[in-house]
Amino acid sequence: MWLYLLVLAVLYHLVHWYRKSQVVNQLQDKYVFITGCDSGFGNLLAKQLDLRGFRVLAACLTEKGAKMLQEQTSDKLDTVILDVTKSESIAAATQWVKERTGDRGLWGLVNNAGISTPSAPNEWLTRQNFMKILDVNLLGVIDITLSLMPLLRKAQGRVVNVSSVMGRVSIIGGGYCISKYGIEAFSDSLRREVSFFGVKVAIIEPGYFKTAVTNTEKVSQSLQNAWDQASPEVKDLYGKKFVTSNANLLQKLSSKLSTDMSLVTNCMEHALTSRYPCTRYSAGWDAKLIFIPMSYMPTFLVDTLVKWVSIKPAKAL
Repeated sequence: MWLYLLVLAVLYHLVHWYRKSQVVNQLQDKYVFITGCDSGFGNLLAKQLDLRGFRVLAACLTEKGAKMLQEQTSDKLDTVILDVTKSESIAAATQWVKERTGDRGLWGLVNNAGISTPSAPNEWLTRQNFMKILDVNLLGVIDITLSLMPLLRKAQGRVVNVSSVMGRVSIIGGGYCISKYGIEAFSDSLRREVSFFGVKVAIIEPGYFKTAVTNTEKVSQSLQNAWDQASPEVKDLYGKKFVTSNANLLQKLSSKLSTDMSLVTNCMEHALTSRYPCTRYSAGWDAKLIFIPMSYMPTFLVDTLVKWVSIKPAKAL
């Protein structure tokens, strides 16, 4: 009995390994459009795919970011300025992609652009604070994906959406976790719809990595700004000590952030190059060993764990 189970387990892993190792042909003829290439995952992925021979179409928010990326890559890589919160910018970028891809269509779309601030306890924030993140992380992703879908269908290509472990376990207030939960839902529904046309959709769920999105100084300043705009009643409830405690916690967390961004970009590359891409990719030891397992735990247990590690308001201390 045990021998049969062992043989089945070995066969399963051999088949899984074989499928993961199968790569699509003619990478040098395939176009990939990546958002958020000024820095972080998008910047590294653009360089990585350029070395693999892809025809990379890199969208940057700033002229400076675009110029620096072009200086560090081959002549095959093209850049365009894109603000995913503006429909006219997305329309212009879509036309730009059409002109470059022609009859080949678009093999890959990597929705990487994102922001994490303002993040703070929900009561400290306004509707505009939530919308600032949702415009970039969720609505921008939906807008650019729908705009480029005809080109993706033509190539029977791939959509790679960057979510987060915070799209499974929400432990901070504000729009960030909401946007990542939204990415999960959008990706799932989109995957089922476009599978009929040969288009595949993958979700990347990174843990905590040291990027511009997780910049500790920016997050700390965002926390302070949210506190400054909070009502007197909210300030009285939470107390100034809550702000200081959370700022200190952020400083401690920053030393734990992984700096190996290739763990994430390698997942993105596999989703674009494999004949049999995964539906979801988790990147980082914390994603694999902490947050992903937490997402399958009973709610009461997750709530207990989060409360145990959280900083309580000053009046409760």
